[in-house]
Amino acid sequence: MIKVSIITVCYNSEKTIEETILSVKSQSYYPIEYIVIDGASKDNTLSIVEKYRDTIDVLVSEKDAGIYDAMNKGIEKATGEVIGFLNADDLFAHPDAIKKIVDVFESSNAEAVYGDLVYFSRKNRHDKIVRYFKSSRFKQGDFAKGWCPPHPTFYVRKSVYERLGGFNLKLEMGNDVELMMRFLEKEKIKSFYIPEVLVKMRMGGVSNQSLKNIWVQNRHILQAAKDLHIPIPLLPFVFHKLLNRASQYLARFGV
Repeated sequence: MIKVSIITVCYNSEKTIEETILSVKSQSYYPIEYIVIDGASKDNTLSIVEKYRDTIDVLVSEKDAGIYDAMNKGIEKATGEVIGFLNADDLFAHPDAIKKIVDVFESSNAEAVYGDLVYFSRKNRHDKIVRYFKSSRFKQGDFAKGWCPPHPTFYVRKSVYERLGGFNLKLEMGNDVELMMRFLEKEKIKSFYIPEVLVKMRMGGVSNQSLKNIWVQNRHILQAAKDLHIPIPLLPFVFHKLLNRASQYLARFGV
């Protein structure tokens, strides 16, 4: 059976980390290796995490250079054949999420598997969906159209990370998009799309907190594309990004 390494990166996450851990614990699939990388939290995050040491296989608590540095540490620690991330304030959509992902890896030659994601209110109203991130099957050239899979659903074989590397720490934002663009668009790894919601994500991530942050993130993505020698015209990219985001808000109404 395929062992799956799930990595949670956290820092001062006392309000949400327990739900995330319980979400991992609720998964029907086995074997799962659960890795928690804490950035030396100053609140009660670690005391909450310690309550679930029977669920957590690897726990690291030390200062890091940011979320993607911590994610790279998690990748280095992982011993599973497949690696994925569940952020410290995110949840799996249902207990069979990992099983569905593994079923695809076992029945195909996929090197990456991803699905859909929904955003919910930060007030812990899991049933109040405010945005539906519906993805699609990847086609070459999609990133130039503002397309991108939701990273919290993006599961990749460890061999791909060993071959192509982890997150590019030279970027200030958009590191997850750069990684997926590098893997899918440039290196052309084989991917498979599961057309259903796999992860629930709280609104309010760093890259989504303001129009300024959204602009800065997209600027970094465009620079990353240039560095990867992937041509992305500015105006069509921005137009499609805005269109995609608008469609995600409308999708919650079934539009």
